[in-house]
Amino acid sequence: MVQTAMADNPLMLGLPDEKRPEPFALVIFGAHGDLTKRKLLPAIYALYVQDLLPDNFAILGQSRTAKTDEEFRNSMKDAVIKYSEDIEFDENTWERFSKSLYYRAGDSKQLDSYKEMKVTLSELQEKHGTMGNNIFYLSTPPSLYMPIVKMLAESGLAYSRKTTEPAWPRVVVEKPFGHDLQSSIELDAILHDVLNEHQIYRIDHYLGKETVQNIMCFRFANSIFEPIWNREFVDHIQITSAETIGVEDRGAYYEEAGALRDMIQNHLMQLVALVAMEPPISLDPESTRDERVKVLKAIRPFSPDTIDDFAVRGQYDEGFVLGNKAIRYRDEKNVSPESCRETFAAMKLYIDNWRWAGVPIYMRSGKRLAKRLTEIAIQFRKPPKLLFDQLGGSVFNKESQAEAPNVLVMKIQPDDGISLKFATKQPGPTTQIRSLTMDFRYGTAFGSRTPSAYERLILDSLTGDPSLFARSDFVEASWKLYQPLIEHWEKAIPGKSTGKGRVVEHRPFPNYDSGSWGPAESDEMLAVEGHVWREL
Repeated sequence: MVQTAMADNPLMLGLPDEKRPEPFALVIFGAHGDLTKRKLLPAIYALYVQDLLPDNFAILGQSRTAKTDEEFRNSMKDAVIKYSEDIEFDENTWERFSKSLYYRAGDSKQLDSYKEMKVTLSELQEKHGTMGNNIFYLSTPPSLYMPIVKMLAESGLAYSRKTTEPAWPRVVVEKPFGHDLQSSIELDAILHDVLNEHQIYRIDHYLGKETVQNIMCFRFANSIFEPIWNREFVDHIQITSAETIGVEDRGAYYEEAGALRDMIQNHLMQLVALVAMEPPISLDPESTRDERVKVLKAIRPFSPDTIDDFAVRGQYDEGFVLGNKAIRYRDEKNVSPESCRETFAAMKLYIDNWRWAGVPIYMRSGKRLAKRLTEIAIQFRKPPKLLFDQLGGSVFNKESQAEAPNVLVMKIQPDDGISLKFATKQPGPTTQIRSLTMDFRYGTAFGSRTPSAYERLILDSLTGDPSLFARSDFVEASWKLYQPLIEHWEKAIPGKSTGKGRVVEHRPFPNYDSGSWGPAESDEMLAVEGHVWREL
């Protein structure tokens, strides 16, 4: 069973009781897939172990592969044992949990499968007391989203509930929410033909991470930070999401998506919105989501004439990552040997509002980079007069001089936490200044396990809390921002010059070594403003 120290930790005193959902039946489309095995079932089992599920519930898996209930239960047991990293597996607990697991093979495009599903859900309602509260999780390729929603409606399993309150039935949609602006609008139209917005849960697992959830609390619950969270004190912001792995067995998907669609347009834009948003009038879901959307609408659009000054792309070559030899992207399985798909993307954004005018926000995301991490770094302006410069260059050593600005870092993965870098006098008879860091880490501060992102998001979808899910206007605003860049990159072939009235150099792919921090153009984009990427 899961071990916690919550009762003995004074930091946890006074917290409200954990929220518990109503009875429900959860249907997982694509239950034979990797996401279900690695993330969904381990998360649901963890919720069960922690007594966060109701007594009455049922899980119904569906995919094309033929399986019996018992075969499905055995495969999910293997998955839970393998992928539940910090939940101790208990045979008796699993025996009780697995009695609520069922499976039906079916074709997601055929109405007959949904008619059979409707009968099964009625049987589960009688057997497990689910009260007809059905939630449908679309853990499938994006091409099946529209057919599934249409069939749910045609079979009577999904229907609109005109209310501002959480309502059943519900549909959970995994990213990507469309492939571009037009496909996103079309998907949204199909969803809203069938369901009310309060029944749609567009899941972005970054919003379920503890450090991401803590951004609002950190900003708005601490009077020492919010007054300096603006253009007067912040020099620039850097957001990095780096992976050491390549595309692995997702070559076909990545050829369609690339780094921009896979990471920047969704995950990193959510981080930008949380960091830059204004205080909401309350903590109700719509107030917080309103403020996140306002940020996206205030971002300066990409201009066709200067787009290459604000966006850089790259593709990894051979190299060494963590001491291991890595092949180039074009040699990966299911990847074209002449592919121009980006595996690295970096952006420079400006938010044209009162708080952030003139403050650049740099984002980068890539595969086969030197280290795996995701972080948000707020670099503050240097003091207007460096008093200690009067003492000569010996005050700062070379390393400390480069790190002299105060930097606040929110570490999202792998080590969740927050650090603050500041200058202090080194002990001794002379004045020597060096930078030190104060660190806070979730794993050590609270003495309890940190729930996975999917645990939090699945629980929220079951309780009807959409706070950490993407709303339709946020998705549309993000696609609208990046549509000009998508079109530009599709037309601009690396190795050829484009641009109106000027020469733009597009270095041929691949343009960065595996194990590096990306292409040189990324560094050059920051150098224009006198900035450099943080050494990580």
